[in-house]
Amino acid sequence: MDWLMTIGGATGSLALTLLAFLVVLTVVVFIHEFGHYWVGRRCGIGVMAFSIGFGPELIGWTDRNGTRWKISAIPLGGYVKFVGDLNAASVPDAQGAEQMPPEQRAISFPHQNVAKRAATVAAGPIANFILAIAIFAGFNYFSGKMVLEPVIEKVIPGSAAEAGGFQPQDVIRSIDGTRIETFADMQMIVSSSSGEALNFQVERNGEIVNLTAIPKIEERDTPFGKQRIGLLGVQASQDRSAIKRISYSPWGALKAGAVDTWNQVDRTINFVRRLVLGRESIDQLSGPVGIARIAGTAYEIGGIYSLVNLIGFMSVSIGLINLFPIPLLDGGHLLFYAIEAVRGRPLSERAQEIGFRIGFAFVAMLMLLATWSDLTRSFG
Repeated sequence: MDWLMTIGGATGSLALTLLAFLVVLTVVVFIHEFGHYWVGRRCGIGVMAFSIGFGPELIGWTDRNGTRWKISAIPLGGYVKFVGDLNAASVPDAQGAEQMPPEQRAISFPHQNVAKRAATVAAGPIANFILAIAIFAGFNYFSGKMVLEPVIEKVIPGSAAEAGGFQPQDVIRSIDGTRIETFADMQMIVSSSSGEALNFQVERNGEIVNLTAIPKIEERDTPFGKQRIGLLGVQASQDRSAIKRISYSPWGALKAGAVDTWNQVDRTINFVRRLVLGRESIDQLSGPVGIARIAGTAYEIGGIYSLVNLIGFMSVSIGLINLFPIPLLDGGHLLFYAIEAVRGRPLSERAQEIGFRIGFAFVAMLMLLATWSDLTRSFG
């Protein structure tokens, strides 16, 4: 009977992981695509299809404007197909556009001016950032924050902090010019800066002292798998007086939500920079398998609260990644529109086709690497 219980538990855990993953991805993708849809409609562009997922349609309906709303079989993204698009990637159908009757040309995406096309494309990532700000602002307003002051109680022997000259009772005021208000602020910067020299300003006996330290890299087992982080080697004050609760007004919560969103953007950009420079390993990337595992673990640890928080973080990541200037992604389209605005005419069909093929190859390669990384983390 033990083996039956083991199989049943594993099956239940797998079902929970898949459900949590689908909830997170569906919300993030829907908001992203709805941003495209909403602004596109406001710009007078016709919408042929709004799909959550790719591939064969599972269920759907057609609204009074002729838009087909549907859920498709492969739940790894989504798309809005405008009038004049060749496919779900919004590649323009140049040949079909020439044969359109005047009334259809008026609502086709390729025939809109650059400003309308750029606004429609940019609306997807912007919607993701708005969602993240709303989620983080909501948590700040209803729950507030419990924070530790950035006071060092103990310096670990042999650590980067000891080598850098830190002392107990030092108060960290800034790192590389970034103001530090809580111990978590310091941890966020240090954890993503292993092997890099950081310039600290600390308050010691009422005076400002400048110190330099290089966080050491350490691989740790976490509920979300192995993670490599930078460690300074200090312990926070255990004094209760160092702990304070921050409550927010509605406007203050909104501003704090925007700051939380920007911090996530900054960390993601820093990770990409370190990845390009070879200071981060490719196995730190997460694809669909890794995201599913993280979603399942988040729900098991903190329930709906953690899952909603994860939606906020995922929304930032999806929005930012889509702004990268890679053909096929939103950022690639915006790059083409910027070139068109400067040149006064769009790139040739051949140039755009080559760009989309390169972008597709890059995105496919990145997806394969991330999936391989997920599998090696999961199965060793």
